[in-house]
Amino acid sequence: MSATEKDKALARKGRMVSLVIAGTILVWMAAQWLGGQIGLPLRYAFLFDFAAIAALVWALVVSAQIWRARRDDKG
Repeated sequence: MSATEKDKALARKGRMVSLVIAGTILVWMAAQWLGGQIGLPLRYAFLFDFAAIAALVWALVVSAQIWRARRDDKG
């Protein structure tokens, strides 16, 4: 894989991470608001919280992979 192909792949991963983070926050906020409006039990609020945490942990792991890949290319 050439350097430009690798850079494009890392950029694609970065865009995907940013979309996951933004989408997670928007869906989580909407779920919290909607849950309050329709009176969902608290256990469903925790379910949305845990799903958001899982998505954000995934984004953190992928971001760390991107960071390490870029660092390894320079070193």
